[in-house]
Amino acid sequence: MQAEAPAGRVGVVLVSHSRAVAESAAALAGALVGTGDPAPVAPAGGLPDGSIGTSAELVRRAVASADEGAGVVVLCDMGSAVLTVKALLTEKEFATVRIADAPFVEGAVAAVVTASAGGDMTAVLAAADDARTYRKL
Repeated sequence: MQAEAPAGRVGVVLVSHSRAVAESAAALAGALVGTGDPAPVAPAGGLPDGSIGTSAELVRRAVASADEGAGVVVLCDMGSAVLTVKALLTEKEFATVRIADAPFVEGAVAAVVTASAGGDMTAVLAAADDARTYRKL
């Protein structure tokens, strides 16, 4: 009997009303990891035609892309992005997906850095949430 392969790292999905915002935040978070081997991070921004909005189908694709078997943390920018993800969380295929209650950019960076270092779902969610307390003054 073969041993089951270990799960990969926690993936991160960034859901924004804007494709450009989601893609830029994903690129920034990946670049700030510093190891050259960031955890999977996938943007899900805008509608399929490129306009502003939130698409459940793009979120589904991004989750599938970021999932290495250790779960996926989703960060949302606001409003309907949050509602779309919450609706998807009720589906069976989203059983290992969690939404982070965190600031979008700071939370994304903290989540990707923590996931890249091998943090589990609890650690990645905590890091994203902790980003809320980063003081600028």
